Amino acid sequence: MKVSLFVTCLVDLFSSDVGEDTVELLEKLGCEIEFPEAQTCCGQPAYNSGFLKESVETMKHMIQTFEHSEYVVSPSGSCITMFKEYPKIFKDDHVWSIKAEKLASKSYELTQFIVDVLGMKDVGAKVNAKATYHTSCHMTRLLGVKDAPLELLKNVKGLEVLPLPHSQDCCGFGGTFSVKMADISEQMVDEKVKHVEDTGAELLIGSDCGCLMNIGGRINRQGKQVQVKHIANILNQS
Repeated sequence: MKVSLFVTCLVDLFSSDVGEDTVELLEKLGCEIEFPEAQTCCGQPAYNSGFLKESVETMKHMIQTFEHSEYVVSPSGSCITMFKEYPKIFKDDHVWSIKAEKLASKSYELTQFIVDVLGMKDVGAKVNAKATYHTSCHMTRLLGVKDAPLELLKNVKGLEVLPLPHSQDCCGFGGTFSVKMADISEQMVDEKVKHVEDTGAELLIGSDCGCLMNIGGRINRQGKQVQVKHIANILNQS
């Protein structure tokens, strides 16, 4: 099975270890990985800020970049959600709507791909820790991926996953929201950090680097001792 890695901007610029663990994990599960070097941003920051016209060319570029891929997999539910939005954006353009639908239909978030396509719930990971899991908004509410990451974490040997109070609450990142509404964003992430601390977990796990960067940054500034890890980092440990 050949998989094209959609690495995302945040992984590329800030969390290269997540990209490495994603590749190693999928290879261990029998996938052949390719990395289309022409890939760029998916256009989400501009699109979510209302700059549709300016983001369309970026979207077309990404459609062309992954046009011949068998599967497209990314360690980000948020960015895969953007790919799923492409058919709606190009619905009035016959040629590009077909291309966009083709890309959307073969694009998967990492845990979604492992559980729903590869049919695996135990990847042989082992981590001795007490952890809690943050559910990102785009991944759960828009992409609809809720159970896959928890199913995989449940089968990590030595890992105790503690329920996170108010887990459905946003962490305050929201892409450009955290820049435009910094004061509100700060209060939201402070609440999230408090809830994480209340669990007694030593490890916070998530599936979107934007959320983890936001929460992890606040944890660091407050001098908390909770480690923050992407789920790919956890699933690739054995």
